Amino acid sequence: MKFAFCNEMFRDVPLRQVFRTAAEIGYDGVEIAPFTVARSVNEVGPDARKAIRDEAAEFGLEITGLHWVLLSPEGLYLNHPDDGIRYCTRLYLCDLVKFCGDLGGRVIVLGSPKQRNVLPDQTFEATWDRTRTALEECLPAAEENGVTICLEPLDSAQTNFINTPAEAARMVREIGHPNLRMIIDVRATLCQGLDAAEAVREHKDDMAYIHFNNANGDGPGYGDTDFVPILRALRETGYEGYGSVEVFDYSYGAENIARKSLETLRTAWAAWAA
Repeated sequence: MKFAFCNEMFRDVPLRQVFRTAAEIGYDGVEIAPFTVARSVNEVGPDARKAIRDEAAEFGLEITGLHWVLLSPEGLYLNHPDDGIRYCTRLYLCDLVKFCGDLGGRVIVLGSPKQRNVLPDQTFEATWDRTRTALEECLPAAEENGVTICLEPLDSAQTNFINTPAEAARMVREIGHPNLRMIIDVRATLCQGLDAAEAVREHKDDMAYIHFNNANGDGPGYGDTDFVPILRALRETGYEGYGSVEVFDYSYGAENIARKSLETLRTAWAAWAA
């Protein structure tokens, strides 16, 4: 099993230092939130993209991909009823795909809960159809750049659209494209009252990534979540992708969170293997 963490918990620390810390702790990769690099990925030129990729490789790391992708620039909305807003968002998602590929990343985690909600005057079905069309229009770019877009089910406290792994899997199966998959987010799954290990087993053919976190939003080791059954399910289903630590409370300190989370996950892996 390969492990990464999401870089935004390091706030304004330069990526080179983030990579150095990740390597020193023992991670295999880093997942990048684009807004930590620039307001728009179109502001990051070819040389700067190559420099990020090369710095990660210098420390023996992979950039696994991107997440929090529609937070910035302002005004993006994946399934908005306004054709112009939806068109601009689709174009930017294609730009993100290219950016991800240029960094050597292979996964875009499409969460962005506030940029995909069913709006008050809209129906679930119409929002679903617009989402499906937007994703379908981006998949040729994803295929060209060797990137998999992973739809992220998020709990109802974050969004009112695609809350469960089953809903994300439905979209993946309806579209039926190899560059569209889903991610299991442990926290979001638990917050919906579901079993994360069972979700892994049920959706093993639909998923290509997983976020490790506690139901309380902290990293592994900072809550009551038992990761042994989840890691067992990943191993038993033949999962070969990354597991990335994503947290929402940075108060323990980024390096402390990264270190304790990896220790917890490795201990859980060893406990299962024993």
